[in-house]
Amino acid sequence: MGSVTGAVLKMLLLLSTQNWNRVEAGNSYDCDDPLVSALPQTSFSSSSELSSSHGPGFARLNRRDGAGGWSPLVSNKYQWLQIDLGERMEVTAVATQGGYGSSNWVTSYLLMFSDSGWNWKQYRQEDSIWGFSGNANADSVVYYRLQPSIKARFLRFIPLEWNPKGRIGMRIEVFGCAYRSEVVDLDGKSSLLYRFDQKSLSPMKDIISLKFKTMQSDGVLLHREGPNGDHITLQLRKGRLFLLINSGEAKLPSTSTLVNLTLGSLLDDQHWHSVLIQRLGKLINFTVDEHRHRFHAQGEFSFLNLDDEGNVSFSCSQPQSMPVTFLSSRSYLALPDFSGEEEVSATFQFRTWNKAGLLLFSELQLVSGGILLFLSDGKLKLNLYQPGKLPSDITAGVGLNDGQWHSVSLSAKKNHLSVAVDGHMASATPLLGPEQIYSGGTYYFGGCPDESFGSKCRSPLGGFQGCMRLISISGKVVDLISVQQGSLGNFSDLQIDSCGISDRCLPNYCEHGGECSQSWSTFHCNCTNTGYRGATCHNSIYEQSCEAYKHRGNASGFYYIDSDGSGPLEPFLLYCNMTETAWTIIQHNGSDLTRVRNTNPENPYAGFFEYVASMEQLQATINRAEHCEQELTYYCKKSRLVNKQDGTPLSWWIGRTNETQTYWGGSSPDLQKCTCGLEGNCIDSQYYCNCDADWNEWTNDTGLLSYKEHLPVTKIVITDTGRPHSEAAYKLGPLLCRGDRSFWNSASFDTEASYLHFPTFHGELSADVSFFFKTTASSGVFLENLGITDFIRIELRSPTVVTFSFDVGNGPFEISVQSPTHFNDNQWHHVRVERNMKEASIQVDQLTPETQPAPADGHVLLQLNSQLFVGGTATRQRGFLGCIRSLQLNGMTLDLEERAQVTPEVQPGCRGHCSSYGKLCRNGGKCRERPMGFFCDCTFSAYTGPFCSNEISAYFGSGSSVIYNFQENYLLSKNSSSHAASFHGDMKLSREMIKFSFRTTRTPSLLLFVSSFYKEYLSIIIAKNGSLQIRYKLNRYQEPDVVNFDFKNMADGQLHHIMINREEGVVFIEVIYVIFLAIAFNKFRILHFCVIPCFRFSLLTFWCFFGFAEHGDVDQETALAGGQGFTGCLSAVQLSHVAPLKAALYPSHPDPVTVTGHVTESSCVAQAGTDATSRERTHSFADHSGTIDDRQPLANAIKSDSAVIGGLIAVVIFILLCITAIAVRIYQQKRLYKRSEAKRSENVDSAEAVLKSELNIQNAVNENQKEYFF
Repeated sequence: MGSVTGAVLKMLLLLSTQNWNRVEAGNSYDCDDPLVSALPQTSFSSSSELSSSHGPGFARLNRRDGAGGWSPLVSNKYQWLQIDLGERMEVTAVATQGGYGSSNWVTSYLLMFSDSGWNWKQYRQEDSIWGFSGNANADSVVYYRLQPSIKARFLRFIPLEWNPKGRIGMRIEVFGCAYRSEVVDLDGKSSLLYRFDQKSLSPMKDIISLKFKTMQSDGVLLHREGPNGDHITLQLRKGRLFLLINSGEAKLPSTSTLVNLTLGSLLDDQHWHSVLIQRLGKLINFTVDEHRHRFHAQGEFSFLNLDDEGNVSFSCSQPQSMPVTFLSSRSYLALPDFSGEEEVSATFQFRTWNKAGLLLFSELQLVSGGILLFLSDGKLKLNLYQPGKLPSDITAGVGLNDGQWHSVSLSAKKNHLSVAVDGHMASATPLLGPEQIYSGGTYYFGGCPDESFGSKCRSPLGGFQGCMRLISISGKVVDLISVQQGSLGNFSDLQIDSCGISDRCLPNYCEHGGECSQSWSTFHCNCTNTGYRGATCHNSIYEQSCEAYKHRGNASGFYYIDSDGSGPLEPFLLYCNMTETAWTIIQHNGSDLTRVRNTNPENPYAGFFEYVASMEQLQATINRAEHCEQELTYYCKKSRLVNKQDGTPLSWWIGRTNETQTYWGGSSPDLQKCTCGLEGNCIDSQYYCNCDADWNEWTNDTGLLSYKEHLPVTKIVITDTGRPHSEAAYKLGPLLCRGDRSFWNSASFDTEASYLHFPTFHGELSADVSFFFKTTASSGVFLENLGITDFIRIELRSPTVVTFSFDVGNGPFEISVQSPTHFNDNQWHHVRVERNMKEASIQVDQLTPETQPAPADGHVLLQLNSQLFVGGTATRQRGFLGCIRSLQLNGMTLDLEERAQVTPEVQPGCRGHCSSYGKLCRNGGKCRERPMGFFCDCTFSAYTGPFCSNEISAYFGSGSSVIYNFQENYLLSKNSSSHAASFHGDMKLSREMIKFSFRTTRTPSLLLFVSSFYKEYLSIIIAKNGSLQIRYKLNRYQEPDVVNFDFKNMADGQLHHIMINREEGVVFIEVIYVIFLAIAFNKFRILHFCVIPCFRFSLLTFWCFFGFAEHGDVDQETALAGGQGFTGCLSAVQLSHVAPLKAALYPSHPDPVTVTGHVTESSCVAQAGTDATSRERTHSFADHSGTIDDRQPLANAIKSDSAVIGGLIAVVIFILLCITAIAVRIYQQKRLYKRSEAKRSENVDSAEAVLKSELNIQNAVNENQKEYFF
């Protein structure tokens, strides 16, 4: 046994005889007997008494003996009242009164307990030290039920606060029942062995329950073995409990058969700790005190235990170790040294979480100075301090702030200084000078007294917070009871005979993988690389959808999405395609075309699809979306989808519900058809799918799967390719989802008495609430949820203040954000509040967040029980008037619209999004309302894109031009109410705004020419010398007015921006040119004002870009530039509300635009130092995000993919593929023409041509088909 378990823990084991079912029922048995009233006088003791009639024996509840209760000699926080219950009892409740008929009562107190009358432990609830609220007068009884109950023999009441007009006074009662158990005392070398009766064991259920207490930090508590090598071990390591389970299925341990769990902390405190291991089948619950871990084990168990061995005692020994707690940085313990020896010598043990603090200071006689022993960065440092001399340091140990007990031995004798930590001696250091060491008479442990006491004690890093025990000075153990009674030394802010250390990282309140670290009074969370932020790593740094990113103004690209916000799901990377609607694109590993042969129902083919996100993440994303779809293409040649004899499916797919689906693209689940079956154009009208015709030629069934509950596709199964010439191929597109139902989910509240109600909000330890609101009201409650005393409330307190108020049992708190502007401006404002173990916070819009730290040792659980009220309160007063949108609690969205549809005075939805989001529409784009959101109308803008922010640019080759005919457009639009109609109203312009950008190296060049019916014109040219000229001729009988910009050569290949505003005879011209310097660039702006004599154009006839050829009735410079034309790039061309270049590149019939020569969409952005024309690149109009290609026919997809491949190789491949496709098509047409079956020829021809093309280029375009992978 010893070889298996190693060192057996020196401890006490307690085997409870309570009925298990009774415990599981939650202490429903009767355990409320009064335990104090029948106790003898000797069972009561106290720190002191005011007089014999105020002694502790008079502290029974409702008794008037003596002075009517206990009162100490001095009222301070070091007084206590103690009760000896005679034996260990289970205590379930306590009650207190003040002194009878007096002004003496306690308003708050601590409760401590012990088995031996030594080494006390504070009662804790909710993993925090809980101070009980006491009495408000002398005679009323305040009763508290203890949950959990206490099992102890001794109880101690420690007053914290009392009536300021009186003194401490108490009468008490304790309620509970007898608690009996069997104990065994193990000395570290002994063990208790027990052999089970196999007939009494259940193969499915095991329950192991025990309690233990020990001062040792390491040892084995329990080891149990089965006949097949399976075993379970319960072991203490550094005060933490480890559970190791091996199912024995594998000869060598593996991750699937070996389980290693850790629970508990600081379990070597000589107090009872309960352990419960429950096994039901493979489900195992592991519980230590109040902390539980649940998991599923692998393998089967058949435990068999191996008689009493070694020095085992069935009684309970009580080690007399008395710790002391240094509660604050002001704590200290001053002890005298009566030895008179020529040395400084001290030993002690300590434990702490703090990295720094003074452990010991001792003055030196004969020489000034002293010896300092302190912690610095978790290391022990010994310093000899002597004024005027360099300090002598010794450093020992590392990581001593780990909460474990560490022993220290200090010796300064003659002229040597040494220190040992945990038995490891640091190198001794000679002292400076020949002086002998004499103790200064006083040792200061943990800190220094106030300077007013005249002490020379120094504490450079502050006081020590933690516990000490086994303190010895010059080889003599210090009697801490004498210290407590005031007969030895003095102290401040200590708790004697108790170690009050607690592990604030157990349980770990740092969420989402945050790393917990702690000090004596608090804990800290390191959220680095978690994707979350905040005091407990609760708040995700990412948005929950592409829709949310879009409305922050983000462009298309890769983004991390956290679908459930602060919930348990991790963020993941995907592609957001920001069109008029935000599309979410999630790729998988099966985007390539896959061919399948030689399958049958007995030997099926199964293709699996693995996505870049987990199924839980995908489900959350799909649930939020308005619509999802996935294109599934199935090619077939003598490969059926359904057996036509009995209707049995021969091919099918499986989605996230793990159910077989036999419907295909375009169909709903109940119809089980393909797209051609719905449209009535299958190649054989007898069937609902093309493939079911079973032809010996290629055809396909392709369509979009859009039933959200079944998406995404995770598997495809094919079983009918085993016949001669039978073959199939398939391709699955990415999962595409658009919109975000939660982001726009809203409700409008019409009256102050209206509200929506939802189930109780459960955010006991961590809660966050976020929403948008807009209103014109000056105040109102957004949200409220009540408990018995706890509550949360978020409200608009005034037009400029939003307040978050709450109570978790420590009294009400509130924090507010005040804005310099009003919130009731009918604009959307975003509110986010959070309450956790560390703090509460509130943020509104981008204003500075406000926070409120949580009390260090207060209540932490938010316990609510009423309905959640949204938009109002339970009293139907102070309700909110306005709109609330996207309300989320701990990452879960509440469906406001669904609840509003059945609630009076509350309307689903909310209008007016453009008032807040209209600023996202740029460059003349107009915001248009939608029922769920808005969109930017770019009709009259020279830009495109979701926010009208994408420039439309084109490269003009030699001899090319774009002509926009205003006269023709006038006839089309004069009856319209649009902006264009107003622009063309009388066709006589007294004002215009012209904007465009250009880049060229050609001189002279005509950039722009506008003329009227009466030969009035405006020309913008680059002259032969490179200067920019703007030439207005508004009177045909006069020479044009010329504005000349000759400060630099404008044909320098750089990008230049021009804006011209004319109103009547005043022209404002702005030219911005860019100079590139390495990777930086500078912008220069030139402004020019001028006055021209004529005020308006007459009837406009046409607008000509670049390459104007008719030279009559124009000045010589304009004619020369027009003859040369323009070669270069032009971008974002706009004349008032007309965008001619956009009309040319994105025609919407009937647009009066004429394009001559080579004009190709391109980008005007280029690197400096290269030729302007060589920098132009022709780009495909297809959206490179993949959404367009993924929904186009495969033939177009091939062309698009080939076009993306840059360089000569791609061009050659594309030409070869086109030739191949044409040849195949000609061959197909000849065969099909002979058959004279038009519908059949169309389907077979296109499918086989596409399939062969796709299969031939599979390897060549493999990388392009994975453009969303990373």
